[in-house]
Amino acid sequence: MTTQQIADELVKLCQVGKFHDAIKTLYSPDIVSVEAGAPPGADREAKGLDAVLAKGDWWVNNHEVHSGSVEGPLVAGNHFCVKFVFDITFKPTGRRYTMQELAMYQVAEGKVVREDFFYSAG
Repeated sequence: MTTQQIADELVKLCQVGKFHDAIKTLYSPDIVSVEAGAPPGADREAKGLDAVLAKGDWWVNNHEVHSGSVEGPLVAGNHFCVKFVFDITFKPTGRRYTMQELAMYQVAEGKVVREDFFYSAG
């Protein structure tokens, strides 16, 4: 798949809430995922498909999503960006806020090999 095809498919899956399906089908087994900040008790960087899926599970288990949007992709060479906006509640504290996130993805050999997340929350 080309970078454009991967980007389009990732956005399509995320728009219908199939984030895990996107990871399982489009990501390299050696994916590197980097957060803007470390989740509680974790590192900013997750390496490998299992670690990225576990990070996604943590997010789902700790957040209630009231609404969200997925915009993009914007493709340049072997990179693409997607904008996510979520109205969420962090379950452990009950704090509700809007999270805006820009995700930048790198593609090599037909798979996403790196993702970097940039966001502000609050």
